[in-house]
Amino acid sequence: MSGNSMLLAVSALAGLIIAPDPSLSTVPLACQFAATTFSTIPASLFMARVGRRVGFTIGQIIGAVGGGIAAYAIQSGSFGLFIFGSILFGINNAFAQYYRFAAADTATEDFRSRAISYVLAGGIIAAFLGPQLAKWTAELSPVMFSASYASIIGLSLVSITFLQFTRIPLPPKPELGGGGRPITQIMAQPVYLVAVLSGSLGYGVMNMLMTSTPLAMTFCGFEFNDAATVIQWHIVGMFLPSFFTGNLIKRFGVINIIAVGAALQALAIVIGLSGTEFSHFTAGLIALGLGWNFMFIGGTTLLTEAYTPEERAKTQAANDFTVFSVVAITAFSSGLLHENLGWTSINLISALPVALVFVVVIWFGLRRQLRRT
Repeated sequence: MSGNSMLLAVSALAGLIIAPDPSLSTVPLACQFAATTFSTIPASLFMARVGRRVGFTIGQIIGAVGGGIAAYAIQSGSFGLFIFGSILFGINNAFAQYYRFAAADTATEDFRSRAISYVLAGGIIAAFLGPQLAKWTAELSPVMFSASYASIIGLSLVSITFLQFTRIPLPPKPELGGGGRPITQIMAQPVYLVAVLSGSLGYGVMNMLMTSTPLAMTFCGFEFNDAATVIQWHIVGMFLPSFFTGNLIKRFGVINIIAVGAALQALAIVIGLSGTEFSHFTAGLIALGLGWNFMFIGGTTLLTEAYTPEERAKTQAANDFTVFSVVAITAFSSGLLHENLGWTSINLISALPVALVFVVVIWFGLRRQLRRT
């Protein structure tokens, strides 16, 4: 998480330095998300066979190699190699996304939403460590941001060390053979569709606005440290609620929490449209992070209602494939949209999926109430 939060602050700006065209500045980050997308299914099925600890460790090794390659690419000015390093880090992220599911799979049903929340609460450390690492390392090497990517190697080694103390039982044998209902039948359930819609569009909107923010702030005359500070508070907004999101879900219901998350993202868009002062960027991205937390944890919790134990590997893989497909698309488009349309248009475009999630979640909640009565 710390490596991710650092890259959110530096990736687009590093791309801007070595990209052949400014509109391509977010392509490395987009390729990172695309690699995550296409690796989610193999990562899930691989861990179903070898276990979480082995899978997570291999993912971190790949991430360390990617960080080293990206650092060298920035030093040498190779945009293509920079993209390759970003792809490797994206594969690492595909494995890391299953930390939350590992917690959910080993928790009791009553504790499940809180287990997911507590895993994501680790992002509070990342909120301060990641952007702070970006500030410390941005100019540490002769070429700006090269040392930032090199620091990923150290983060990965620390993670690998801690992972060796992790013991999670292998899944039941039927899961290894892809047991249960066909994936198409699982995906056709309204509960699955709402869960995926919440996770994918909530994450996609957050990613589009967050990725564009350092670029927008640079064009508005702010320094890199200003952009890093805004990203830092954004990540606090993303992960601080994790200490109580699970309890809120248990008290008010997962549907209500997802709806509140969509409303918070709508508030972020309103703030983004109201001005381009430092306070606007900061407040907008805090609200954006809060909305993402409620929608992502809510969507993950709701997804656990859609599958049986023997169906979980393929269902989790299908969910994350969809989520990160949307995230990759928004990352690819954010730099292009910002270069050609500007910050205001990106906010207006983001309003459409947020409204869609809100309407669908309210419909599903009413439908569920009617069924119960």
